[in-house]
Amino acid sequence: MRTGKILLGHGSGGRMTQELVNSVFKKTWANPYLDQMLDGAILKVGSQRIAMTTDSFVITPLFFPGGDIGKLSVYGTVNDLVACGARPLYLSAGLIIEEGFGVEELEKIAASMSKAALEAGVQLVTGDTKVVEKGKADGIFINTTGIGIIRTEVDYRPDRIKPGDAVIVTGKVGEHGLAVLAQREGLSFSTPVTSDCQPLHRVGELLARYGQEVRCMRDPTRGGVATVLNELAQQSGTGFIVREEDIPLDPVVQGACEMLGLDALYLANEGKMVVVVAKDAAQAIVEDLRQLPESRDSAVIGYVKDEVPGLVLLETELGAHRILNMLESDQLPRIC
Repeated sequence: MRTGKILLGHGSGGRMTQELVNSVFKKTWANPYLDQMLDGAILKVGSQRIAMTTDSFVITPLFFPGGDIGKLSVYGTVNDLVACGARPLYLSAGLIIEEGFGVEELEKIAASMSKAALEAGVQLVTGDTKVVEKGKADGIFINTTGIGIIRTEVDYRPDRIKPGDAVIVTGKVGEHGLAVLAQREGLSFSTPVTSDCQPLHRVGELLARYGQEVRCMRDPTRGGVATVLNELAQQSGTGFIVREEDIPLDPVVQGACEMLGLDALYLANEGKMVVVVAKDAAQAIVEDLRQLPESRDSAVIGYVKDEVPGLVLLETELGAHRILNMLESDQLPRIC
């Protein structure tokens, strides 16, 4: 680590987070399950493979266009299970509540979690509540853990990625990050930006039908699409070339990013997947994904190349190439 103190950037999901995980947790907790470094742990119980994942949500503001911390906590964990190739089944919820937090707000969050679980086809089966002193928790923090059954026909791992494979993103990028930023800073645009917070269990079911044609999936939350692609490039030992003109991007998000000096490829998403698939199956997969409302803007954005191992290159609209690095610090902290 570069510093002896924890900084906000260590929670960005980018390079600083990776350094923290590798230098502290991966080193001291090393085991075959953790060492896979997926969106969840792949475990075996008897003959059945299951996925287990956990996430903590510290977002500010608690309520934002398109969602709230409760909805986000359910969908975020469901989508991590989907990225592992699992059918999500059960969630736990741990709530750390600040003294003085409004009961009415808590009821809204609990109701939102219940509605989200019903929509995603999962059950909230256990939980825990702690209350801390005023000024110690910024309202409420939520931790959720999810368990799901991995379908027998799927095996999603970075080491299955091969040169020539296609990279798909299942919709327009950057909407969640910009929606939260606008709410937090009181920004307004000609067309309101809404978070893409949504469950992707149906996307998982669709992709499972393609079996081994799907190599790997990742949930591009913190650090965005660019950071996820860098992680996959490092883990697979391959490289990626992404075409700028093929990236699905809402004009309002694009304009706002240009105005604010942000890059949509590094903004958080809460209802999208990055999927690496066999090239020959890519077009059929995209056409099927576009039949679902939650993935109607799916597109092939690039390909896997062995000429640039460990790197992600962006091919600009002018035909030039530039390196897309992993997010260094944090464009916007407390995003999920």
